[in-house]
Amino acid sequence: MHGRSIVTGSVRRMGNAFRFACRGVERTSDTMKYIVLLCDGMADYPLDALGGKTPMQVAYKPYMDALAQKARVGLVRTVAPHLKPGSDVANLSVMGYDPDFYYAGRSPLEAASIGVDMKPTDVSLRCNLVTLSEDEPYAEKTIIDYCAGDISSEEAAEIISSVQEAFGNETFRFYPGVSYRHCLIWSHGTCDVGTLTPPHDITGKVITPYLSDSTNAVPLIDMMKKSYELLKDHPVNQARVAKGLRPANSIWLWGEGVAKPLTPFTEKFGVKGTVISAVDLIKGIGKLAKMDVREVPGTTGYIDTNFEGKMQAALDALNDGSDFVYIHVEAPDECGHRFEIDNKVKSIEYIDDRILRPLLDGLEAYDDYRILILPDHPTPLALKTHTSDPVPYLIYQKSAPVKGVSCFCEMSAKETGVYVELGHTLMNTFLL
Repeated sequence: MHGRSIVTGSVRRMGNAFRFACRGVERTSDTMKYIVLLCDGMADYPLDALGGKTPMQVAYKPYMDALAQKARVGLVRTVAPHLKPGSDVANLSVMGYDPDFYYAGRSPLEAASIGVDMKPTDVSLRCNLVTLSEDEPYAEKTIIDYCAGDISSEEAAEIISSVQEAFGNETFRFYPGVSYRHCLIWSHGTCDVGTLTPPHDITGKVITPYLSDSTNAVPLIDMMKKSYELLKDHPVNQARVAKGLRPANSIWLWGEGVAKPLTPFTEKFGVKGTVISAVDLIKGIGKLAKMDVREVPGTTGYIDTNFEGKMQAALDALNDGSDFVYIHVEAPDECGHRFEIDNKVKSIEYIDDRILRPLLDGLEAYDDYRILILPDHPTPLALKTHTSDPVPYLIYQKSAPVKGVSCFCEMSAKETGVYVELGHTLMNTFLL
């Protein structure tokens, strides 16, 4: 199906899919509803393996494409050239917060999600659990895997507990997060620690050039080095290796920052908002913005996440009185980091079929709605890391369709000639 039959089908046609998506909805609202579907890292570069096309061009995504035919489509720069292209900066921008004013480091946003109450004198750092090569001295090792083979949160909590026992004190405190993503709070610390490189940027590389030589970073690098000896024979890792899984044999510290409050979303934009995500970074932004942050069982941040659960949580939030829902899906980004070409295409198709399709059915319960679909940044498969290139976006309104483009992708968005230089201003446009 194409065009109108996909976007504006009747309740009768929706049948069971409509009843599932809208369970609990008893009335039609006369209030505008706003939905952001954030497909993390979805944008990409053309690949020879895909016939010179991008994953967005190749993916079968009839619902995104049908919306694009009736939507405002263009490019938006979510990461200014002078900032690092991280999901922290990019998602703040998409949510309408100017990173030049609100951004003070990645890890404090994650700390907020974990529930850490940071003091003004605290510095927070992301603590990855990574897999390093085994034979060389520490400084000459290679990062084999930035996420320690998708280590489970339960296994990781045991390892972080051992790290806290070994290194924790009045100055350093380690907190468990989700999967490989954890947090270190440095009391009376400093952000002047040289360059602490995200491990997903250097997968497969020798770490020698990426160990900060700043004097202030000495205690951090020392803990990283000592963590290898602590963890290489840890019972959790012994069990993982016995199963053929990668060990979490070192911590990796990066993403330093201090706590900085966000203007509450409702105060800033006049609408009540909800955030749905698997990752602490996005949930932390939501909590700092005083938004409702919904936990969805089975969300992983990967291609095996609970897509349907996120969709249903969004509809439930709208039915519970939220005006605005931010649905964040991490899967395309993780596939980009791992050079999983087929899975990146598949992740886009899953978002289209398992989130967007039933979401649109459910939204028919409301008189009017707007939906914004976009990546936060590109995660090109060829580079396996983020870039700051402008990303494609579409804004569709049920009551005000416009002439759009045939396919939602990087090239069609560029061809419209529509370009938003300051990414944080797009939210104002969306909510007007």
